[in-house]
Amino acid sequence: MISANQQRIDAGYMAQALELAKRAGESDEVPVGALVVLSGQVLGVGYNRCIIDHDPCGHAEVLALQAAAKKLQSSRLDGATLYVTLEPCLMCCGALLQARVARLVFGAREPRTGGVVSIHEALRLHGVDHHIAVTEGVAADEAALMMQLFFQRRR
Repeated sequence: MISANQQRIDAGYMAQALELAKRAGESDEVPVGALVVLSGQVLGVGYNRCIIDHDPCGHAEVLALQAAAKKLQSSRLDGATLYVTLEPCLMCCGALLQARVARLVFGAREPRTGGVVSIHEALRLHGVDHHIAVTEGVAADEAALMMQLFFQRRR
């Protein structure tokens, strides 16, 4: 059970992730934003940059993890929390596991490619020795609306 104080903290960080997602959408990228937090400090931020950077791995989660790892000078982000506006895909779940992130907080589910609960349960696969606590649904309505509006504009 998440305490009321932790819910407030999560909402605050998710608001920052939503601002990052907005920047992605303004760049004609799928509007996803992410940030890595450890001990109350934001270590890395990212928003989707696949099109801008011509990089299929340019997902918000991966970019935030990379920035945090560089800041810590370590590939391991033990104890960190990743906040992201949309449920991570399989690739991003793999990156979370490799980074040894302690907790994932995400907004909206991704019914087509979600790797946490929607399509796959990649963080709970048999044989995976690292476990990540998952909190879903933080600012889910705002994140889902941002996605819907983005794709309506593209049609």
